[in-house]
Amino acid sequence: MKKCLIAATLGCAFFASTATADTIAGVYVGVQGWNMDTTGSFSDSSSNNGNFNFDDETNGAAYIALEHPVPFLPNVKVNHTDMATAGTTRLNSSFTFDGNLYTTQSDVYTDADIVATDVIFYYELFDNDLISFDVGLNGKYVDGTLIVEDRDSNTRGEQDFSGVIPMVYSRVQVGLPFTGLAAYAEGSYLSIDDHTVSDYQVAIAYSFIESLAVDMTLQLGYRNAQVDIEDLDDVYADLEYDGVFAGLEMHF
Repeated sequence: MKKCLIAATLGCAFFASTATADTIAGVYVGVQGWNMDTTGSFSDSSSNNGNFNFDDETNGAAYIALEHPVPFLPNVKVNHTDMATAGTTRLNSSFTFDGNLYTTQSDVYTDADIVATDVIFYYELFDNDLISFDVGLNGKYVDGTLIVEDRDSNTRGEQDFSGVIPMVYSRVQVGLPFTGLAAYAEGSYLSIDDHTVSDYQVAIAYSFIESLAVDMTLQLGYRNAQVDIEDLDDVYADLEYDGVFAGLEMHF
């Protein structure tokens, strides 16, 4: 797997050095509001994950990207996403967490306070008004605290976990010239050993300000993130987040 990723990166660097790109450096700054629906489970054992109900949440994401014309040197993007969610569930089966047993028909409060920070290094293979295509590598740093609480029995379990997950990244955008409209798809993916992690979004974008000083673009789309991890800091989780988002991007 590592050899394939290295080979792909070197190939992208070679191709990017001859591809069309911006002739000057550009900075992109964006914010998004994401209306998340969360489903899934977690525990401290692979044999008995609890299935939980989570409330819908509106969380935020923010990113900054730097693009430049220097050959072979990748562009960089940093994206920070809040994925916190919580809810109350009546258990239909027993499970353990943080050394505690939670029994069938117990009403438990669960809190999954997770944030993800993506550090993406990528190359522009094409970049013009009609189509752009980026490819690269993403180091997704996941940091979270999971809580399960049975308030009737005063039983509470809490577990922290964190780690860097290497992923393959790509982005494609298709524009409609002279209208300010575009559509894009962007995502990262990993499947290795017992871990499967993906994070993608598709959206329509409208550039409503285009000037020498700044471009401003509105975004409306759908985002889906799946986190299926086995034994990351003794945490086993299978969580899926999805929903619509709206965003604003500025290009300097």
